[in-house]
Amino acid sequence: MVDCLMGIDAGNTMIKAVLFDLQGRVLGVGECGGTTHQPHPGHAERYFSEIYQGAGGAIHDCLARAGVRPHQVIGVGAAGHGNGLYALDRHQQPLIGIQSIDSRAAGRVSELERLKLSDAIYRRSLQKPWAAATPVLLSWLKCHHIELYRRIGTVLFAKDIISHFLTGVASSDVSDAAGAGLLHYATRGYDAELMALYDLDDAMALLPCLRESCDIIGHITNAAARLTGLPAGIPVVAGVFDVVASAIGSGVVHTGDASIVAGTWSINQVVVDAPDYQRPVFMNSIIERDRYMAIEASATSAANLDWFVREFANSPEGAERCSAEVAMVKPHTHLPLYHPYLYSGRKDVPAKAGFYGMSGWHTRADMLYALFEGVTFAHRAHVDRLRAAGIVFSQATLSGGGARSCVWPQMFADALGIPIRVSECRETGALGAAICAGVGVGVWRDMSAGVAQAVQLNPQLFLPDDDLYSFHSTRYRLFKQLETAMSGLWQTNDNSTLVTTDPLP
Repeated sequence: MVDCLMGIDAGNTMIKAVLFDLQGRVLGVGECGGTTHQPHPGHAERYFSEIYQGAGGAIHDCLARAGVRPHQVIGVGAAGHGNGLYALDRHQQPLIGIQSIDSRAAGRVSELERLKLSDAIYRRSLQKPWAAATPVLLSWLKCHHIELYRRIGTVLFAKDIISHFLTGVASSDVSDAAGAGLLHYATRGYDAELMALYDLDDAMALLPCLRESCDIIGHITNAAARLTGLPAGIPVVAGVFDVVASAIGSGVVHTGDASIVAGTWSINQVVVDAPDYQRPVFMNSIIERDRYMAIEASATSAANLDWFVREFANSPEGAERCSAEVAMVKPHTHLPLYHPYLYSGRKDVPAKAGFYGMSGWHTRADMLYALFEGVTFAHRAHVDRLRAAGIVFSQATLSGGGARSCVWPQMFADALGIPIRVSECRETGALGAAICAGVGVGVWRDMSAGVAQAVQLNPQLFLPDDDLYSFHSTRYRLFKQLETAMSGLWQTNDNSTLVTTDPLP
């Protein structure tokens, strides 16, 4: 009998349950795709019933495919996309689920800027307000849907909905709360003055009980056991913000380690001892009790390829085939450029995706090259901001869907000008959550010990090519010039705030 740990990764598009042995080897994977409901322009929602069904089905399938006895599972941890807003009512029943790609509250961000509150918010929370930030969405509901706001009993995050489904306990952890801008960093707790800056003086009671990521919060209930196949009584830990989970699952836990996640979001993060920077960064989170994660991020990464495959190359091998097409393109100066802003992405102004410099002789492969390169440019913009803040790192570990491409790891190295490693495990978010579970049940003393045993990196190191770095740098400057030229038009034609007070279900 081999002890196993289960990690559940609840992203914006997919729920995955992955079973690992204590060496980090994948024993089984179950997954369920999610549906993003867009009732109005800029809105992105998920129904709780679909999350529950997806989690239950993914866990059940994972156990079946792993071929292990359910009682071999000794702990469960969940990771999930940060921010957004998943609210239970006062009877702990589902109320509304808003994803982190939602942009309905863009006008609220502008209002906070106009009232000169953003700087005060950053000083306390080390987060810049943005459209899908949890307190921004909460304050938007208060402004535009007061009756719904008054029905809220508890505010949770994506992973917390999974934990609530499994244990019946409504709680969250410090990494998600910090990443959402709900914590005062000086006290590492909730703060009434911070909430007042969002006009949420009355919302303190809505915030969930806070735990450390590896703390056991409850156990699998009888009801959850019937739906998942997991035995009742298995410990469940508080879990972790998925970007931090992906870093942990790719071995990034020590000061100076850097993680790039090319998934729905462009995640670019570095472990630091203290969040003391020369200039602000977009987001900060917490990793264990003594380290922090400096994060620059936006919804500008591999989700662009998901869209292209869905709309123009829908097949099980779509993404792999697209990578193969890009591999056949010889870089040259007349290739088109692409802004990867399908889900907005720039936090200071609205943004839209677009191909530029198209000619009749360009091919589908040329367009795909532009898309792949445009995604790396969005990451580069964030990496440049981290460097400008004085954060030092010499290489990075790539994870997420982009890490599985035959061309993206090398393109990241060439476009960013740093060596890139790739994790052997494809399910780094789930592995990070499973490591937290292992620490919680006493398999390892801390995350670093769990990483040392359970994380393996691909021995290949992707080194930047000097000529290609120069090539991409020239195109990156044009990419940024186009962005500046388009910004006025994006503001004029922004549709994220066209619908702000429509009835909600």
